[in-house]
Amino acid sequence: MNIPDNWHARDGLLDGRVILITGAATGIGAAAARRCAAAGATVILLDKIVRGLEQVYDDIESAGGAQPAIYPMNLEGATEKDYQDLADTIEREFGRLDGLLHNAAMLGALVPMAHFEAELWYKIMQINLNAPFLMTRACLELLMKSDDASVVFVSDKVGRHGKAYWGAYGVSKAGIENMMQVFADEMESNTHVRFNSYDPGAVATAMRTIAYPGEMPGKSREPGQVVEPLLYLLGGDSRGVTGKAFSLEG
Repeated sequence: MNIPDNWHARDGLLDGRVILITGAATGIGAAAARRCAAAGATVILLDKIVRGLEQVYDDIESAGGAQPAIYPMNLEGATEKDYQDLADTIEREFGRLDGLLHNAAMLGALVPMAHFEAELWYKIMQINLNAPFLMTRACLELLMKSDDASVVFVSDKVGRHGKAYWGAYGVSKAGIENMMQVFADEMESNTHVRFNSYDPGAVATAMRTIAYPGEMPGKSREPGQVVEPLLYLLGGDSRGVTGKAFSLEG
């Protein structure tokens, strides 16, 4: 489904909200962080690329946004304790969490399943599927302290319908879709936490270059052009909407 046709992010849409964004150093995550901050949110920037996080931090401060926070973390090697430490730090510094955007992901390689290396399969599953589960679970109490919390999983059409050669990446995104639905179904009746997924379509990111190295420049949207629906899903205008799979285009 799509966001309402006549919806536009108003000034101050995310005022007072604390939002954690993974993969925030580059691409969609960085663009989403800048846009959420411009809409009034205090953003927690999480990624393993510290230099990229520092650049996004500086961009937000230069634009007059609320002071963000940087949390360096490598999802590939993160343990259950690391996620609990993250939640404890957010609890200590902010007291709650109003939004969680699971954007970080790894493509790996486009190869037939028969030739997919087990080690690469495990690595992709760890980053794309296990990490969002462990992080969400660790942050649930923080999210429940919010009057209106939103968890958004960045997805992909190959996770909604299998496609040859997309291997572990496609399977991990299919798992994300199902996990989103399970969380939404379990928490819809007794909490204020909602869960949705969002497929931004083709975006000019480093991952896109790996998947389509010969693609002509300008064919795909820039990251900043696909993040507006994320503000709808992370903000109060989508209150009560949960368990839905959104796309930039129908």
